[in-house]
Amino acid sequence: MEKSNTSQHISHKFDEEMESLRHQVLKMGGLVEQQIGGAVDALQKMDAVAADEIILRDHKVNALEVAIDEECTRILAKRQPAATDLRMVIAVIKTITDLERIGDEAEKIAKMAVHIAEQNGHFHSHYVGIGHLGEHVKRMVHDVLDAYARLDVDAAIQVVRDDEVADKEYQNIMRTLITYMMEDPRTISEVLDVMWAGRALERIGDHAKNIGEYVIYLVKGKDIRHVDLNEAEKKLLS
Repeated sequence: MEKSNTSQHISHKFDEEMESLRHQVLKMGGLVEQQIGGAVDALQKMDAVAADEIILRDHKVNALEVAIDEECTRILAKRQPAATDLRMVIAVIKTITDLERIGDEAEKIAKMAVHIAEQNGHFHSHYVGIGHLGEHVKRMVHDVLDAYARLDVDAAIQVVRDDEVADKEYQNIMRTLITYMMEDPRTISEVLDVMWAGRALERIGDHAKNIGEYVIYLVKGKDIRHVDLNEAEKKLLS
């Protein structure tokens, strides 16, 4: 009986550790969402002060990644999880790497906002696509974190699909900005900064897609990277 009680205690403790890990990931995700929204808003308003705050807050994202990674290492060493629990830890390690990189991309956007503001630049009508793309990828990050919290494969697949929309929006933005530079070469320096911001947003979409794939791996145990999504979806949902 005593041995059984000990096993139950260990199991309960492990469940608590895994739940704490999940909450830490969601906390990091929430901070990253704020960074994206703040960076895009600072760029649209050319607000150097707000952009500087985004840059300064990036260390919080980095610190959370380190703390969660250390906890994952401890759990792997101490608990030696298997099956679904092992997939959970692996998915967490991969997810926080992508979240940290999303934070880096948000920081890049903020730096572009600072640079343009310092050059007395303005957010012209030609840049409006950046705002649309920013909202799209921010929503992707929110949705994929929600899918992670609920272990929702359908929602995760939708985020993977949404990345195709982000890629198309990015391509349209690039065509518009290149045309604008050709029409008015005086804008080249400023437009290049906006293009770098657009590239950062496109990369955020890629990272959100990656996290969606991790959710699918966690729930279904299947790696759908480099696989046709339509075929993968048929197998996953059949």
